[in-house]
Amino acid sequence: MNITCPAVLISAISSGQGKTLSTAALARAWKNRGLNVRAFKCGPDFLDPMVLETATGQPVYNLDLGMCGEQDGLSRLYNAALEADVIIVEGVMGLYDGTPSSADIAVHYGLPVILTIDASGMAQTFGAVASGLLAYKPELKPAGVLANKVGSTGHARMLRESLPEHLSWFGALHRVESFALPERHLGLFRANEIDDLEARVEAAAIALASSGELPLPPLVTFNQPVVSATPALLAGKTIAIARDEAFCFIYQANLDSLIAMGATLCFFSPIHDNALPKADAYWLPGGYPELHLEQIRNNSAMRAALQNAFHANKPILAECGGMMALSESINGTPTFGLLTGSCQIEARFQGLGTQHVTLPDGAMSAHTFHYGLFNTPLAVAFQGSTSRNGQGEAIYQHGSITASFLHFYFPSNLSATARLFSA
Repeated sequence: MNITCPAVLISAISSGQGKTLSTAALARAWKNRGLNVRAFKCGPDFLDPMVLETATGQPVYNLDLGMCGEQDGLSRLYNAALEADVIIVEGVMGLYDGTPSSADIAVHYGLPVILTIDASGMAQTFGAVASGLLAYKPELKPAGVLANKVGSTGHARMLRESLPEHLSWFGALHRVESFALPERHLGLFRANEIDDLEARVEAAAIALASSGELPLPPLVTFNQPVVSATPALLAGKTIAIARDEAFCFIYQANLDSLIAMGATLCFFSPIHDNALPKADAYWLPGGYPELHLEQIRNNSAMRAALQNAFHANKPILAECGGMMALSESINGTPTFGLLTGSCQIEARFQGLGTQHVTLPDGAMSAHTFHYGLFNTPLAVAFQGSTSRNGQGEAIYQHGSITASFLHFYFPSNLSATARLFSA
């Protein structure tokens, strides 16, 4: 049975236009009207979904044709539409940037598009830019425009009047510093690092709603996906997952996959806890270990606990920051020391983009986004490949540890995922 639901994708002319704030504000404005709002994020981003979770109060999933795949996105959109009053999707970069782009995703799933435009220093050209950008790809469905960094009520009126009749007005956010979301080298701050994030999102939503009636986007029909039974490959196993300020890059879809395969999940903090929870396997995801080096160095009890788990042959998956923390040092500061080699944070990107790797149980998709280097004598067990068939990230296997700069997308291969957490 197919289902319809109002849905829209929020994009922009480029990065830095305020997509995350605009998406969060619009989602919260609809939520404040009593609507059930479900949000998604284009691309393999970890940080923007945290903000959108604050705005909607619900888990946020990724849509990415490269890493997640077409059917994965279809299934998640369909399931959201079963319960949602409106679906909102935040794009990535500019509307046509990347392969696949936000425009590709919008066309693929039939999502109409709202443009967020930084309108500072702009008047009637606002309408021309919006009209031209949305008409560039004829199969794209235009929905309307949201103005960001508006100077005054009069400025907002001028912008709104510049729009052609077929583009709806989805409000304006004024140029207010208190709306801005702080950033660092890997993107936005984590949601729980921004003490007043709830207040910022709420204030932006109220401002947006007061700038004009916010219509719901057009109805979109989502086709019912083909559903297959999930094998109980992790039945009876407990997986302990690192989750704190330093280890926080976790796809909700990955947690769902582990649970669907029968695993029981528990969580721990490598920087605050002195012991590991009792578990059959451990997962240290990516994050910001480089910002918490003193806590890592001084937590000798956790270092001993991790080494005991390793010597007990407990499977350990260490992704990106997790791998760096298990190395001997980061920027010269001693870390947990389970992997021979040292890490260094560089000034420039060392890895970025979707990759695929062939493991004993088949191909698995992943993403890489890091400034770190890992200098190690460890042998490469598997090698990722990029979308253009270039050489990707190394995957190391050292005893019971599987480590890489890659962030794996578990739903892409459940059998391979289960093997990562099996002795």
